[in-house]
Amino acid sequence: MKMIKAKTAGFCFGVKRAVDTVYEQVKHSEGTIYTYGPIIHNEEVVKDMESKGVVVIRSEGELDRLAEGTVIIRSHGVEKKIYDKLEKKGIRIVDATCPFVKKIHNIVSKESAAGAHIVIIGNPEHPEVQGIRGWAGDKVSVVQDAEAADKIGFGKNEKICVVSQTTFNYNKFKDLVEIIKKKSYDVIVLNTICNATKERQTEAQRIAESVDAMIVIGDKHSSNTQKLFEICQKACNNTYYIQTLDDLNLNQLGSVETVGITAGASTPNNIIEEVQNNVRVIF
Repeated sequence: MKMIKAKTAGFCFGVKRAVDTVYEQVKHSEGTIYTYGPIIHNEEVVKDMESKGVVVIRSEGELDRLAEGTVIIRSHGVEKKIYDKLEKKGIRIVDATCPFVKKIHNIVSKESAAGAHIVIIGNPEHPEVQGIRGWAGDKVSVVQDAEAADKIGFGKNEKICVVSQTTFNYNKFKDLVEIIKKKSYDVIVLNTICNATKERQTEAQRIAESVDAMIVIGDKHSSNTQKLFEICQKACNNTYYIQTLDDLNLNQLGSVETVGITAGASTPNNIIEEVQNNVRVIF
């Protein structure tokens, strides 16, 4: 019997930085602490912050009614108009946007100003992608799959700048780029997928290929965890997607000889360790 835990499982740099930022503000700031959207995609972490008085703002309407306090920008980043609105209201801003996401904002803003049509490869419903889109001009498209890439059209001699959601599947990104490149002679491709994401996906696939069962731990809203699950499921039929130990039926692992464990970038270590310790017991 053997258990393999991914070395890359758990908080990435950007998530840890954002979470630490919130707890530091709780300790040292006066007045109410708000986050614009959940600071990360993990219900357990957000619940703990709320227990310490942090309030999650979930819409622009709620933001419009705000008169004071400190607003922390979530790790996924937000549109430029949110910064402008907060500055106009004179509300204190603490920016916990992941630096890798912030880099994409700067690229998109610069290339848009130079007249480029921005193509964002990613999930149009994800807050990170919505935030990136908010730094582009009018010429912007979001592409998530081959069908959307096939449909996209560009003007004659139009300059194209392609960026990616930081947690997008690297192999899918390459495939979509090839489709887009066939549509124009002037395409700049900037692979903005985070290195930590690629490393995590590669390690998860390698482990999943070598075990009888695979456990992927992460919030149901976490994009990078969803991608991990998709990758692991292709490599190992017995792949389980759980948020906490309560979601795992340990009896399902009773007949396996090897099990792998990985976790999304927004999964805290205590949840990973709890799953790991309980799986170890049945082995």
